[in-house]
Amino acid sequence: MPSFQAEAGETAPPDAVHPRDSSPQAPTSVSRLNETIRDFVQRWGAVWVEGEITSWNLRGGHVFGRLKDAETDAALSFRLWSSTLQRVTDDLKVGDRVVACVKPDYFIKTGDLTFTVSSMRHTGLGDQLERLERLRAQLRSEGLFDASRKRPVPFLPGVIGLITGERSDAEKDVHRNAELRWPQVRFRTVHVAVQGERCVPEVLAALQTLDADPEVDVIVIARGGGDPQTLMGFSDERLVRAVAAASTPVVSAIGHENDHPLLDDVADLRASTPTDAAKKIVPDVAEQRALVQQLRSRAYTRLAQRVAHDIAQLEQLRSRPALRDPESMLTGRAHELFTLVSRGRDQMRRRLETAERRTAELRAGLRALSPGATLARGYAIAHTGDGTIVRDAAQAPAGTAVTVTVARGSFAARSDGEIPEDG
Repeated sequence: MPSFQAEAGETAPPDAVHPRDSSPQAPTSVSRLNETIRDFVQRWGAVWVEGEITSWNLRGGHVFGRLKDAETDAALSFRLWSSTLQRVTDDLKVGDRVVACVKPDYFIKTGDLTFTVSSMRHTGLGDQLERLERLRAQLRSEGLFDASRKRPVPFLPGVIGLITGERSDAEKDVHRNAELRWPQVRFRTVHVAVQGERCVPEVLAALQTLDADPEVDVIVIARGGGDPQTLMGFSDERLVRAVAAASTPVVSAIGHENDHPLLDDVADLRASTPTDAAKKIVPDVAEQRALVQQLRSRAYTRLAQRVAHDIAQLEQLRSRPALRDPESMLTGRAHELFTLVSRGRDQMRRRLETAERRTAELRAGLRALSPGATLARGYAIAHTGDGTIVRDAAQAPAGTAVTVTVARGSFAARSDGEIPEDG
């Protein structure tokens, strides 16, 4: 391992600060002390170091990040100039395990120690990222990330449950932006630790408290970003499963756009920032008023168009001859009715005359064929006591009582027997 100790025989610069040169009565300046530290650091050589990238921020073509020890929580800050970045062939990102050649650099103005990278390459996926990806795949296979199980956020929540750090920028951003959009919005805030060992237990307790509150319509878990190492609590399996089991919709507002803890995948709604969370769960009262005004204007326009159309139709109907002079229609109909009545009377009269003639003909025929008419002509009908009509003289031998019916009545007679034809 290389040593950062000054080589034997090296002497400090003549203007360097020594403990014996300062006292409460004659203290040294911060600038001189920082210059002494810088001069000492500049004599250190470059060293190869292995670790896991926990922060990777690209600004102005340069990279500013942090490198974490693979076994402990020790970490250091590094910078990668654009000229060096162009020589790096690997696609580096947060979570990658790398080896890098670094040289320390101390800034006099800020008193910060950082390391300038002259070379960096992959050595494998970081242990934390690897465990995180395995857990992500397991939870996805269980269906915890499915869109079908996510609950919709209410249009206008009555009470918003907020889980965030005490006096944090995230809390201020959520409150300020939500109240700007809807001044009457109400919050029920629970302050928790948003990093470290206390993070997961406190967030779980706050989630349970707010989920059990019947007045809370939506729960927001907010944090103002940070490097992946500080956000690991929001990828804890206990917290992720508790959010999936909550009955109240949960909004994840952890970190910035590039941060992606597991809480983002299981939450019912993901917001890139706390400000974005306030905009997504609280409607803008000005926009809603404008929308209502727009809808009222559209309804008024449609109603005016409908009324104008109906008026035009009424005018068109009024201009028709039948409505302009209704008596003409009645006159024509009356003449038509008179014609039909006259025609009906003529037809009925002709039919009655025809029926009368036919009835007379039938009556005459019936009279001609009637037995009464035959009797009126002098004929008679003789029948025996049992009602048998005598059609043959042999039916009434001598002494037979018969009844003779003539045109006007009947009389009794007795047969004297058959009379010979020549008699």
